Amino acid sequence: MKASTSFVVAAFVAAVAPSAHALAVPSEAELVQMLTVVDDRQQNTGDYRSTAYLEQKERGKEDTAFEVAFYRRDADDKLMILFTKPKTEAGKGYLRLDKNLFFYDPTVGKWERRTERERIGGTNSNRQDFDESRLAVEYTPKYVGEEKLGKLDTHHLSLTAKEGADVAYPLVDLWIDKASGNILKREDKALSAKLLRTTYYPKWNKVYSESKKADVFFPAEIRIFDEVEKGNSSLIVIRDVDLKPLDANLFTKAWLESKSR
Repeated sequence: MKASTSFVVAAFVAAVAPSAHALAVPSEAELVQMLTVVDDRQQNTGDYRSTAYLEQKERGKEDTAFEVAFYRRDADDKLMILFTKPKTEAGKGYLRLDKNLFFYDPTVGKWERRTERERIGGTNSNRQDFDESRLAVEYTPKYVGEEKLGKLDTHHLSLTAKEGADVAYPLVDLWIDKASGNILKREDKALSAKLLRTTYYPKWNKVYSESKKADVFFPAEIRIFDEVEKGNSSLIVIRDVDLKPLDANLFTKAWLESKSR
């Protein structure tokens, strides 16, 4: 059972608050606790439904835009992403089941298994940008230091994927706001440490969850910059978050197929 938000946040504050050993490097247990707070704040004990606007900018091409609806069941690690606009993309979608990610294209009526690096709709986004946060489960953290990000004080952490973890990026750097506990910046890297993309989270919102009896936080805006194809970037605007229970049959291939008929 997941720890209550109040308990986890209190533990996080205790872990990073100034003490007689001010500026001492946090222990690995304290860093894991820090990631647990980040995860817990974004997770819901029930279901999660939202809509999102996606915009892709590519050098030398016209901008493209999509609207998607996405659904999560955090208790079972299930995720559905359904494209609703434009009309040429409506009915396409992704379904995560048993740690497998599948893509459905109604124009050919086929399901294909995709990797964690799959570019959602051809944008710089991927599954992790819409799914629940599992940083403490999937990565081992190391402390880089306290740093300024603009005017904000942050904890800079370096993460390495745990053996067997199915993640898009094996190495990740995070900048966590000391005041709020929210992620402000993320760098995703290859195993060689080559920087692949940089993501900023300039705005966070929250909604109260009746099932969790606490607030669930979500990034209202995500800006992703491609570090390999310079000049390419994506914008994700998340809105209309609803935490009411979803239909039990929603997280199935049949449900997604029915939306394109």
